[in-house]
Amino acid sequence: MSDENYPTFKDVVSAAEAIDGLAVKTPLLKCEHLSDMLDAEIYVKAECLQRVGAFKFRGAYNRLSRLNAEERNRGVVAYSSGNHAQGVAASAQILGINATIVMPEDSPKMKLENTRNYGAEVITYDRENESREEIANQISEERGCIVVPSFADFYIIAGQGTAALEAIEQANEKDVDFDLFMTPVGGGGLIAGCSLAVKELSPDTEIYGVEPEGFNDVQRSIETGTLVKNERASGSLCDAILTPVTEQMNYDIMAENLSGVLTVTDDQALSAMKYAWEKMKLVVEPGAAVALAAVLNGKIDVKGKNVCLVLSGGNVDEETFIRALES
Repeated sequence: MSDENYPTFKDVVSAAEAIDGLAVKTPLLKCEHLSDMLDAEIYVKAECLQRVGAFKFRGAYNRLSRLNAEERNRGVVAYSSGNHAQGVAASAQILGINATIVMPEDSPKMKLENTRNYGAEVITYDRENESREEIANQISEERGCIVVPSFADFYIIAGQGTAALEAIEQANEKDVDFDLFMTPVGGGGLIAGCSLAVKELSPDTEIYGVEPEGFNDVQRSIETGTLVKNERASGSLCDAILTPVTEQMNYDIMAENLSGVLTVTDDQALSAMKYAWEKMKLVVEPGAAVALAAVLNGKIDVKGKNVCLVLSGGNVDEETFIRALES
């Protein structure tokens, strides 16, 4: 894969410079209990503590900061179930850009309210029967604003990769080399960007993505060598990582750099949320807990290995969080 229109490690470094002082340098925390339990060294990159409560601020700010004055005046439109929505809305607020966000009507209430609180206009749609891309493109045509995709974008991918750049730098300070690096996968922006940093800085590290069971389009796409769509648009608690299908750019990067993709159930994600709260005092949303869930449920052998798990966000509704704690 040597497409000059695809981001590379140097673009991740450039993104890190763009977000410096605005994005939170989230901690890399060792989970002592899980490490002892699994005879491994388990670390979590706590992106649930990121600005807007998710890693999405990294890519969104990197993307919006690259717009020229004329493009900023036109405003932006994005589509998201909530975390990219908040990342774009917050970034637009910082940069003085008008933002319109297309969100599913069944998005968690917290994500809808937070997006509006950042000053964005929110337009809701029916996830099962309407296309968010078509709605956003129509708004773009009518208003002349710039479409900001949630994962299939050069600057979005590079921005998300800064999470891994930081994690590896933090691990180096502890004299730790990761054997495994694992993140949740929706559209693939996070893991594609992170893989660029991991393969450059720690080429022997194996990279795994984790998807919700029944919504494993990336896993099936990589296994078959062609883009495969999910059969359903909704039906999992892991709303943050439910996408119809990945895009070619993300797929190409993932296919080249990933060692594999795993799946977990909603119940396993809920149990991982409970574990993160009880053992690490971290609030994690279902889709953000899937990498932790995979390790907790023995989906991959970690014995004797140094492992980094990205906890990608913490924007969870009260009802879902209570359900997790009662699981």
